[in-house]
Amino acid sequence: MSNAANLKPAFIPAHPIENPGRRKMLVAVTTGATAVGAGFVAVPFLKSWLPSERAKAVGAPVEVDITKLEAGAMQTVLWQGKVVYVLRRTEDMLATLPQVGGDLRDPESKESIQPEYAQNEWRAERKDVLVTLGICTHLGCAPKLQSRAEGREVRGDATWEGGFFCPCHGSKFDYAGRVYKGVPAPTNLTIPPYNFKNDNLVVVGASSEGGKNG
Repeated sequence: MSNAANLKPAFIPAHPIENPGRRKMLVAVTTGATAVGAGFVAVPFLKSWLPSERAKAVGAPVEVDITKLEAGAMQTVLWQGKVVYVLRRTEDMLATLPQVGGDLRDPESKESIQPEYAQNEWRAERKDVLVTLGICTHLGCAPKLQSRAEGREVRGDATWEGGFFCPCHGSKFDYAGRVYKGVPAPTNLTIPPYNFKNDNLVVVGASSEGGKNG
């Protein structure tokens, strides 16, 4: 008997090898199905990159009704995710502005941010209404409205005439949001664009064509 009769293959596959043509067809079908599936997944994924209606609304102007805002009182609103102070100033508050000019770092607001119509002593379109971001220009803390009496009695500041005080690091601003000398904050509080739709409706986020200053 010849040795050739006793030779056996070293490996016998459990399943016969498929037809090469049929395999190519299956691979093509599977690849196509995967691509279609990926397409269905990609659509919602790409949509998630688009700004939502809520996100669009965040940057929209905000109307503030100050009908019930009493003299000397302040209300806060959110605009573009930032706190905005709306203060109805009294005659006494306005009277302090020229008195503290020599103690301020930027009394004429030349180095600070505000619309052109608010670059005046009151930093406002109307003298009696201050609209400013409630964000300290030092590290973004929230300055608090503090009267002359509160500053002198609570903090012992004998020269305080009233305004905004930041308790985090001691920055001080007058009733126009102008920063005092010798404090951490580098500039005045930022005045956002705004206008008056009527005497008692302030629109924050929409610029005015000009100031009334009255």
